Amino acid sequence: MSLFDLTGQVAVVTGSTKGIGKAIAMRMAEHGAKVVVSSRKAEACDKVAAEIRAQGGEAIPVPCNISRKEELETLVKTALKTWGKIDSLVCNAAVNPYYGPTLKMPDEAFQKTINANLLSKIWLCNLVIPQMAERKDGSVILVSSVGGFKGSADIGLYCITKAADLQLARNLAMEWGPKNIRVNCIAPGLIRTDMARALWENPEIYKRSTRGAPLGRIGEPDEIAGGAVFMASAAGRFMTGQALVIDGGALISGGGSAE
Repeated sequence: MSLFDLTGQVAVVTGSTKGIGKAIAMRMAEHGAKVVVSSRKAEACDKVAAEIRAQGGEAIPVPCNISRKEELETLVKTALKTWGKIDSLVCNAAVNPYYGPTLKMPDEAFQKTINANLLSKIWLCNLVIPQMAERKDGSVILVSSVGGFKGSADIGLYCITKAADLQLARNLAMEWGPKNIRVNCIAPGLIRTDMARALWENPEIYKRSTRGAPLGRIGEPDEIAGGAVFMASAAGRFMTGQALVIDGGALISGGGSAE
């Protein structure tokens, strides 16, 4: 258990009131971390933080719109004021406002997606990593997607930002490695979340979405959470600049869809 023990750590998890983000927050708390629960809606943050506390963990809710730099600054300041440090940062929150070809992509959709899925991560990392570097220890986890490894005629814009996550992790790993900061990605395949509902709710679409994947099914949010615990814990201390693909084998087979 000591390899995966997060006791004494403080973890900030964005987009952590549902789906993959919530699963990560719950599991990190279960392994001993104090968790900052964050998403746009205060009520949702309160609910998840209360759920963690009810199970014996420690958590505070901090609502935040990741596309607003001032709200990210408040998120970080609140975490530091409450617990004095941030050991693990999980950048999970993302948007996917446009479905269709690049030719018809509105400029507003492009800017919204880039701001939320890429620029916000850069802002947040720049706000959090320096205080990790002072202690020469810290973990940053960017939730990417198998879509970052594949082309798509329908969600290409989303996939572009997820590919950017992979390169951002590599760049930050190079920049901050000398200070013992590890930066990695988790790349989920198709997971049963609200964002991917259209791909699993209809039985026929579900069948097409999972065709060719070795495990022949989509994943559950909790099946992603273990990867985050691994990366944040002593078990992951020699891993940086990498992407952990958790997709039921869809990427190796050419089947399945992106989360």
